[in-house]
Amino acid sequence: MEMASRRLLLFAAAVVLLCAAECHVAHAYKKPYIVYLGAHSYGRDAPPEEHARAAQSHHNLLGSVLGSKEMARNSIFYSYTKNINGFAADLEEEVANQIAKHPGVVTVLESKMLKLHTTRSWDFMDMERDGQILPDSIWKHAKFGEDVIIANLDSGVWPESRSFADEGMGEVPSRWKGTCSDGVKSGVTCNRKLIGATYFNADMLRTNPAAVDGNWTRDTDGHGTHTLSTAAGRFVPRANLFGYANGTAKGGAPRARVASYKVCWKGECSAADVLAGFEAAIHDGADVISVSFGQDAPLADAASFFTEPVTLGSFHATVHGIAVVCSAGNSGPYDDTVVNAAPWVTTVAATTVDRDFPNDVTLGNSARMKGMSLESTNLHSTQLIPMVDAKQAGRADVSPYDAANCAPGTLDPAKVKGKIVVCVRGGDVHRVTKGATVLGAGGTAMILANDKLDGDDIIADPHVLPATMITYSEAVSLYKYMETTNNPVANISPSKTEVGVKNSPAVAAFSSRGPSGTLPYVLKPDIAAPGVDILAAFTEYVSPTEVSSDKRRSDYAILSGTSMSCPHVSGVMGLLKAARPEWSPAAMRSAIMTTARSQDNTGAPMRDHDGTEATAFAYGAGNVHPNRAVDPGLVYDASPDDYYLFLCSMGFAGEDMARLSAGKFTCPEKAPGMENLNYPSIAVPSLRGKQTVTRRLKNVGRPATYRASWRAPFGITMEVKPTVLEFEKAGEEKEFEVTVESQKDKLGMGYVFGRLIWSDGTHYVRSPLVVNALA
Repeated sequence: MEMASRRLLLFAAAVVLLCAAECHVAHAYKKPYIVYLGAHSYGRDAPPEEHARAAQSHHNLLGSVLGSKEMARNSIFYSYTKNINGFAADLEEEVANQIAKHPGVVTVLESKMLKLHTTRSWDFMDMERDGQILPDSIWKHAKFGEDVIIANLDSGVWPESRSFADEGMGEVPSRWKGTCSDGVKSGVTCNRKLIGATYFNADMLRTNPAAVDGNWTRDTDGHGTHTLSTAAGRFVPRANLFGYANGTAKGGAPRARVASYKVCWKGECSAADVLAGFEAAIHDGADVISVSFGQDAPLADAASFFTEPVTLGSFHATVHGIAVVCSAGNSGPYDDTVVNAAPWVTTVAATTVDRDFPNDVTLGNSARMKGMSLESTNLHSTQLIPMVDAKQAGRADVSPYDAANCAPGTLDPAKVKGKIVVCVRGGDVHRVTKGATVLGAGGTAMILANDKLDGDDIIADPHVLPATMITYSEAVSLYKYMETTNNPVANISPSKTEVGVKNSPAVAAFSSRGPSGTLPYVLKPDIAAPGVDILAAFTEYVSPTEVSSDKRRSDYAILSGTSMSCPHVSGVMGLLKAARPEWSPAAMRSAIMTTARSQDNTGAPMRDHDGTEATAFAYGAGNVHPNRAVDPGLVYDASPDDYYLFLCSMGFAGEDMARLSAGKFTCPEKAPGMENLNYPSIAVPSLRGKQTVTRRLKNVGRPATYRASWRAPFGITMEVKPTVLEFEKAGEEKEFEVTVESQKDKLGMGYVFGRLIWSDGTHYVRSPLVVNALA
């Protein structure tokens, strides 16, 4: 009997433990979700009481599913109450699916991680020349962006940077509602230049708490400081990185006010934090929002359009008249990799500038090859030094592949000591880390060799030892020399700063490409801007290489990525907002796109990274030309109603549209095709026979007569009606049609590219056109 009692007790205890474990597992499967309800019916100036009522409605909605308001309050960690209507909460998947069926809910999305898309450039864009501001510079027209407010959603800001000094700036505009909310020691303090600093980490603390370095807006990785100063940093003379690129650093809109919203931590940005940052920037009074991060890959399809926070947040910003500029992504050179492709944002690709940091590699056979580097030391010798292939210099327990990539701990000191080590680029090992590996093993210098995929795309890095990067073709020659020589030797010359490099700009290899698989009816990216080797302000918290073993510090850094090209266009948007405050975000984007140029500085068509001619899927309308954008002549304008209508064309239901527009818009019985959105570019992704698209031009200049000219895509017959548009006053709008027809003997060629130009003899309003003829 006693034994039976013990067994019963043990069984009962096991049941209790099992229940506890199951309860724990159930709790562990709670994840952050965003419940999106559309827009609020009130505006940005609504009193706090309205915000409180909205938050209460969120508690009521979730409480109706969970069973109590108390449980709802404990689950919700963001209530979006100012312009975006919704909340973020810790939910089980079953509960999230249940809420998604509620008639008042537009969509429920799991809060996933987004990634950061990680000077001379303004001179290259003709805003100045040799440090002198040109008479027709947009800087003069826009008074350097005076009192425009540029918000940056990123990794925070280093407020001590000279780029954010406020000498000579007047009082903060009275319309600004933002604050500096850091309440901790060493937090960010504001001034008349840096007028806002706020952090959002409630989601990150749930999903990756180790990434959160403090409750502050201070930038601890440098990305946010770099992008914000590129958009709107002050003029800072004698800025450089370890002596390279010495000159005056400045942003696109040097007299604009700036606000930092820290939504990214250790290179990742949680969706719910991002949406909170958007809501705050909209409410605080930003004129431009700059976003240099996004998803790793494009959205799967149009049905998943509103499952991504940048798409949602930028939509609400645009409806409130705020221009949103986003990076296109760093997943090039592959097609269909562009992200941040919503038609209400300006999506920016990356190109080179006419500045390089070359050095030379001299081989034992007297051959010379050009490399690229920002190494702060040199070999201090003209002697040739023994050279070894890292693949043959690995430790005994390391594979040749890992050794070739120079991953940490892979090299045998006995094989590399005192030698120049040749490492292969890539392998998920940071380029500067490879050099640190060589240095740690006793190597004297490093040559970083491109593989076939990287081609001729080489990048200058601030290495920790004498080093250089060489192209694939040079690498082939180098390996051939090493294989045919018993004792290969070489030397690396010091780097120098070289300007006026020909065939610039060219599209960067890493820059993501179109077409947009999510929305093929909108050509993306929209525009290209400098994004390679950009000098801008940086944090002093870490090294500019962002390698933990590198103890060097610099208040300015040279970085590359569409993260760097994006704020160039954000700065130009700020200038246009100052010069043309009456323009909508769509009008400003149109002005930037239709005045862009697609030739390099030799007059030849812009090249891709591999030397071939680039296409609109690489650079959009072309490389930004700010001075032209202030006087484009005509613009393709679009209002919130145009975007609502576009969503109707995508198939969004009437109930959803009512919630998205706060009851201000109803879909027509038959919506026009998505290709008829009034966009500055034209995309026909599935032409079967003949198709006509419509566009509408608004005059923003003097009365004039514009005539159309065009270059039809290969294998396509193209017609424009009418071919002449007469504008008698500013603000007048005229509609035209473009008809494209496939030529039956030239089908199946994939996308082909053309161009449409409207001109009055002074202005040239250019639009790229892409067509994919299927039948």
